Amino acid sequence: MPLTDIKCRQAKPGEKLIKLSDGAGLQLHVFPKGSKLWRGAYRFDGKPKTYTIGAYPGVGLQDAREEWRKAKVQLEAGKDPTVERRIGKLLAVSANGRTFEQVAIEWRATKYPTASKTGDDALHRVAMNIFPDLGGLPVAAINSPMVLASLRRIEARGSLDMTKRVQRLVVRIFNYAVASGLRTDNPAAPVKEALRGHVAGHFAAIEVEELPQFLADLAAAEPEMEIKTRVATRLAMHTFVRTEEIIGAPWSEVDLDCAVWTIPAERMKMKRDHIVPLSRQAVALFRTMEPITGGRPFIFPHRSKGRQHMDNNTILRALGRMGYKGRMTGHGFRSLAMSAITQQLGYDEKIVDLQLAHVKKDKVDQAYDRAKWLKERTRMMQDWSDYIDAIATSGQL
Repeated sequence: MPLTDIKCRQAKPGEKLIKLSDGAGLQLHVFPKGSKLWRGAYRFDGKPKTYTIGAYPGVGLQDAREEWRKAKVQLEAGKDPTVERRIGKLLAVSANGRTFEQVAIEWRATKYPTASKTGDDALHRVAMNIFPDLGGLPVAAINSPMVLASLRRIEARGSLDMTKRVQRLVVRIFNYAVASGLRTDNPAAPVKEALRGHVAGHFAAIEVEELPQFLADLAAAEPEMEIKTRVATRLAMHTFVRTEEIIGAPWSEVDLDCAVWTIPAERMKMKRDHIVPLSRQAVALFRTMEPITGGRPFIFPHRSKGRQHMDNNTILRALGRMGYKGRMTGHGFRSLAMSAITQQLGYDEKIVDLQLAHVKKDKVDQAYDRAKWLKERTRMMQDWSDYIDAIATSGQL
C-alpha cells in the first residue's frame, strides 16, 4: 500500500533499520537513531543498486515520488540515475581545478552540442569504465600507468573491443584537455602499446551492451532480407555455432521433434560430433524453412546453384548492410554469446565453452567434455533465446 504523509511523519524507529515501501522500488528508510531517508531500489547492468533521494521531512513524500519518477525515466533510457546525478553536480562545479569527469563532460558538450546518441553513448562508456577510477582526480594529475590500470579492468572482463573503444575515447578527452591548456601531454596515447593486441582468429563482435540496439536494427532490416538470410542470421545468434556449420546444414542433421541438432565430426572444425540443443525459438526458425527448402538437401541452399549451400559471406553481407561492417560478423555471435551468458545469465564458462565446441586441453577437461552436460546446456540454450527475446521486447538489458 502506498505511503501517506501521516504514516511517514508518525513512523517510529526500532532497534534495526525499518524500510517502508511506497511501491515501484521507492522506500522510506527509518534508522534506529530516528533519521529518515528516501531511497530507490533498482538494478543496472544486472546489479542491485540504490538511488539516494534525500532526508525526510526536508524531502516530502510527493517530492520523493517525483524525483524517483525522473530516475526511472533515466533507467528506461538505459542510463544509471546515480551516475547521471554525479554528472549533473559536476556541471555545476567551478571550472577551477577540474577533474577528469568535468573535462569529459565538457568534451562531450563541445563535440556534440545538440542531443546526440553518439555523444551520450561515448560519455556513458567512459562513465561506466573510467570514472570509478579516475573521474574524481584532477585531470592534470593523471599519468599513463593510471590510465592503463583502469583500462585493464575492462580487458580482464574479456572485452577487448570495448577496451580499445574506451581507450580511443580517453585519448580524445585528454586531447581536449591539452587544447584547453589543462595539461601539456596526453597520458592515454601511449597506453595503446601496453594493451592486448589482435588475437589470431578473432572476429569482430559487438559488446553485450550493444545487443539491444543490434536487435532493433536487425528487426528494422529484416523486411528487406531474403527469408533464408533472415533465418540463418537469427539461427547464428540463437545457436552460436560457426557460420559454415549453419550455411552447410542438411535437413538430415536436425531432429525438430526432439529439438536437437547433431553436427557430424566431418563438418566440425575440431573433427568431433557436436550436439546443439535447440530452444523453442530455434526450432521455430528451422520450421520456417521447412515449406521452402524441406525437400532439398540443404536447409539454406545457394540462390542459383540448387545443389550447393548458401554462400559463406551471405550473413556477413547482411550485417554490413545493417551498418555493422567491421563491427559484427556471423562468427561474432559466438563471442557475444560467451560474454552475455556468463556475465548476464550467470552460467559457468565451462558450460558455454562446451557448447561452443572448443577443444579441451587436459584430461580433466576431456572427462568434462565426455559427460556433455546436456541437461545444463539445454536449459542454457533456452535461457539464452529467452534473454534475446526479452531484450528485443524491452529494448534494454
